Amino acid sequence: MARYTDASCRLCRREGQKLFLKGERCYSTKCALEKRNFPPGQHGQGRRSKTSDYGLQLREKQKAKRFYGLQETQFRNTFDKAAQKKGKTGENLLILLETRLDNVVFRLGFASSRKEARQLVTHGHFTVNDQKVDIPSYVVKAGDVIKVKKSSTDSPKFKEIKDMTITVPNWISVDVQNLEGKVVTMPTRDEIDTPIAEHLIVELYSK
Repeated sequence: MARYTDASCRLCRREGQKLFLKGERCYSTKCALEKRNFPPGQHGQGRRSKTSDYGLQLREKQKAKRFYGLQETQFRNTFDKAAQKKGKTGENLLILLETRLDNVVFRLGFASSRKEARQLVTHGHFTVNDQKVDIPSYVVKAGDVIKVKKSSTDSPKFKEIKDMTITVPNWISVDVQNLEGKVVTMPTRDEIDTPIAEHLIVELYSK
């Protein structure tokens, strides 16, 4: 499946909620969902027909893919890994998605969106435990320390972050002045605020 190249805001309108794909724009009055709170397309403002169970399951999977910026094959592979782990598959899936390096960089406030975080990781701006990692799908573990690479700390992007106040989830900590964060513990389902009904995804893939 080819990477999506159309306007990101159309995805939010399609799902009927903010997916925070455009960074600061999503928090402003410029957000497309604030202006046009209906699906894109010619019939977007028409009456919505009742959605089938399969339709609800499919929409939930699409929403999760778009939140975390994964393509179909990547998402399915992540689901298969979650299914092989002990515990609830749906919760395992969300934990694997949350602990991707690109998502952690976003959660630490080092990027304004997951898309930007993915680009920064790919361009080699971060280390994990002092080792350069440029794979966005790299899964971090409890105790891992994520830092902005020393040669990147003087860039305007990261200098600006040092003046920011950043709020992070309980399972990670951040040292803004030193541009580093730590995975304190693995996240639990209660600590993941992404509005996804993971059981619908499990039902879809279980057919």
